[in-house]
Amino acid sequence: MASGRVFLGRRTGVLVKLAAWSAAESAQTFLGGYCVARSLDDGFLRGALATGLLWLAGAAVAILLGAPVVRGVFTQLPHLTEPLRDHLVRRSVARALRAATAPGGSVDTTAVSRLTSQTEIARDSFAGLVLAARSFVFVAAGALVGLLSLAPHFLLVVLPPLVLGLALFAASLRPLARAQHRYLDADEAVGRRAEITRTALRDIVACGTQETTAARNRRAVEEAAAAQRAMARWAAARTLSVATAGQLPVFLLLAATPWLLRQGVTAGALVGALTYVLQALLPALHTLMTVLGAAGARLFVILDRLTGPLPASPPRPAIPEPAPPGRAGRATAALELRRVRAAYGPGARAVLDDLELTVEDGEHIAVVGPSGIGKSTLLHVVAGLLTPDRGDVRLFGRPVGDRRPPELAALRVLIPQEAYVFTGTLRDNLRYLRPGASRSDVEEAVRALALEPLVDRVGGLDRALTPDALSLGERQLIALGRAHLSAAPLLLLDEATCHVDPVAEATAERALRARPGTSVVVAHRLSSALRADRILVLDGTRAQYGTHEELLVRSALYRDLVGHWNDVPG
Repeated sequence: MASGRVFLGRRTGVLVKLAAWSAAESAQTFLGGYCVARSLDDGFLRGALATGLLWLAGAAVAILLGAPVVRGVFTQLPHLTEPLRDHLVRRSVARALRAATAPGGSVDTTAVSRLTSQTEIARDSFAGLVLAARSFVFVAAGALVGLLSLAPHFLLVVLPPLVLGLALFAASLRPLARAQHRYLDADEAVGRRAEITRTALRDIVACGTQETTAARNRRAVEEAAAAQRAMARWAAARTLSVATAGQLPVFLLLAATPWLLRQGVTAGALVGALTYVLQALLPALHTLMTVLGAAGARLFVILDRLTGPLPASPPRPAIPEPAPPGRAGRATAALELRRVRAAYGPGARAVLDDLELTVEDGEHIAVVGPSGIGKSTLLHVVAGLLTPDRGDVRLFGRPVGDRRPPELAALRVLIPQEAYVFTGTLRDNLRYLRPGASRSDVEEAVRALALEPLVDRVGGLDRALTPDALSLGERQLIALGRAHLSAAPLLLLDEATCHVDPVAEATAERALRARPGTSVVVAHRLSSALRADRILVLDGTRAQYGTHEELLVRSALYRDLVGHWNDVPG
């Protein structure tokens, strides 16, 4: 309720404009019945045909002027409904992400329904509710003022059943909302049972649990049917309310006609009163109760589900510091791979097979090998994006599989060959992996990577970028700037400098090496490999690991690669 008041309070301008257009609708309603009454009393019943037609023409003009009113109302409506939908979508995304990343959390299987159908239902229901409530309030005001102007006696006849019907309807709203809540829960339960049955069908058949599964599914369907029947019963109560508030005043007006005539009420006034009730109050009332009973109840339930308290944010993972020297006399390694095997699919030849690798904290290594040999696969395994078929992968002493996504994001940064740049300022692009970076941090990264020419070409750090206007090399430089700004202690560069010139590559690698932490670089130039502390050679059968000088002696493939690099300019 409080959040609803805050939401509407921020849009008082829209509400004022909506009320102004609706006030015109009140005037239209008032003129409709009043002109009919005057056309009889002052015109037709007195034999003044022209006067009667003139009053009816006034009623017709009032009806025609309703078109601009409707247009004005619908012009303002999206300013209320679209912000509501956007707010609900953001809440749904935040809820799903927090549920999935919280310790011990799991994937929310209803997230897609919340993001699509439920937010759309909420938007449409809110729009219908605003239109119906606005219309009833202002139409009722115009009609009641018209009844009072014709004869105050009409209020004695019309108001009691109108108030009684509205009270009965208001009393049914909460039970109806509970029935709607029950139905949505049952509907989601049916969806979950269907998903479980579909994904586990083979296991169900293999274990012979078809009857048990069918019984559980049947109970879920029966509960959904019972909830639907409960909603139907309360819909019947809504029909009684409409009859009391809308039809009973007509009956009472007709029954009280002799008494009204004795009180001096004219025939024209009586016809005008019936016009107000039948042409204005009854349609507006029926629409209000229908929308409140159906769309209003759905809106209440969905808002309760979508705007409830968000799951607690998972604690921000701390970037692990190197462990103090243990009994072995050395710190925990930044990266360890033990007997790692990875293939592109079941039955495929392994691109990594029994790989053993230890990278100490603060060390910088290069990975080389022919195209398609598994260099990118290695980085994906280290980053936790690909689960190996066998073996153990550890970052700073803990298995990668034991770390949740936020922890991994704080520990390592993977910069691929095809750098991603989004539409936004250059500063925001550079701070993509560290949104809280200060201006001085960003400027230091620009100086360290010699990005000043790029900054000048795009018009400054705060100028919006057009990604398509950037070259591949410029995109890679922006991604390298992100890596430099990142607080992650492990950098994984997958040919992240292949589109920049050798000078820019050397500058970037020196800057990245100067920052605290460890780096693993898939090299495509000899100079990049020579700048590394050690080099990992992948040859498809076994990996060799060592310094440049050691590998020239031990690895024929490395000698061939060095010869190839020396033959290729740049």
